[in-house]
Amino acid sequence: METQQEGTKTEVTKTEVTRPDTTQRNMKARKITYYILGVLETLFAFRLVFKILGANPESAFVNVIYSITNIFLAPFKGIFRNAVTNGIETEAILEPELLIAIASYAVLAWGVIKLIELVGNHKDANNS
Repeated sequence: METQQEGTKTEVTKTEVTRPDTTQRNMKARKITYYILGVLETLFAFRLVFKILGANPESAFVNVIYSITNIFLAPFKGIFRNAVTNGIETEAILEPELLIAIASYAVLAWGVIKLIELVGNHKDANNS
């Protein structure tokens, strides 16, 4: 904001800085990607805790978490054996493929973000 004074008059002019449309679309795409990753990683974290603590898979909430995450764990099934420990009342399970999936989806999301930035920077360079 700039202020100019002429005698007793004060004139205020407002300068707006606008970002290119491609930058705004890139920002939106990045936020959506991070949101999807956050939801997926949260579901994976719930599954990890439920499996380690031996949660009842017949519980509705636990069953929903397992059903959703099974879809995203399918490519990683069978990489390692599950570590199973039988307790007095529960069975604790560590699924190493879950840890691999958590890391893999994070790297995939990072790659998508970098691709979005690269394409956006390329478009901005061509428009200049």
